[in-house]
Amino acid sequence: SSRSQGEIRIDISNDESVFEAAKKYQEQHGDFDLVLVMAGFWQRMSAKRFDLEVFKVHNNTNTVGMGRCAAAVLPKMIEKNAGTFVGVASVAGYRGMPGSSGYGPTKAAQLNFLESLRTDLVKTNVLVQSVSPGFVKTPMTDVNKFPMPFLISAEKAGEIIVKGLEKRKAEIVFPLRMAMMMKLARFVPQSIWPKLFRRG
Repeated sequence: SSRSQGEIRIDISNDESVFEAAKKYQEQHGDFDLVLVMAGFWQRMSAKRFDLEVFKVHNNTNTVGMGRCAAAVLPKMIEKNAGTFVGVASVAGYRGMPGSSGYGPTKAAQLNFLESLRTDLVKTNVLVQSVSPGFVKTPMTDVNKFPMPFLISAEKAGEIIVKGLEKRKAEIVFPLRMAMMMKLARFVPQSIWPKLFRRG
């Protein structure tokens, strides 16, 4: 399919690509009003078959990728004292889950990063919002061979995100049952948490 007119492609895992894309956007459209960072990488990985290269890809795409975007657009927002920076993390960042030793830590880091930005910019007009979805049906989750509770469509997820952005919520977490379950999971003691995943 042909590219839309004015479309700017970004490789979020590459510094030069992100900064060049930000520069091109500003040349074509002016200042950033709202930047939503949604790119992500997911591959199931167990500690029993820990793959350092896969771990690095998760971090370079998810954690450092979001940092690249912030570095490319936040200085201008801060200078103008206006704009919204939105990062899409995941409820997977709330607790360490089986098979998620690559993905989960990056989502925890993203949530912490966005919260840190929010505290730094609290006295400005620059808004930082975080989005933490549960399971959303996308090509990324289509490869999963395990049960995905409360799975929702990408269309429904989009509606929820847009409503949250419009309400200027600091944190947008969904679907509700998954959000509640994962928030409550934070209170399970470290000594008990791993035992919940024993089989048989």
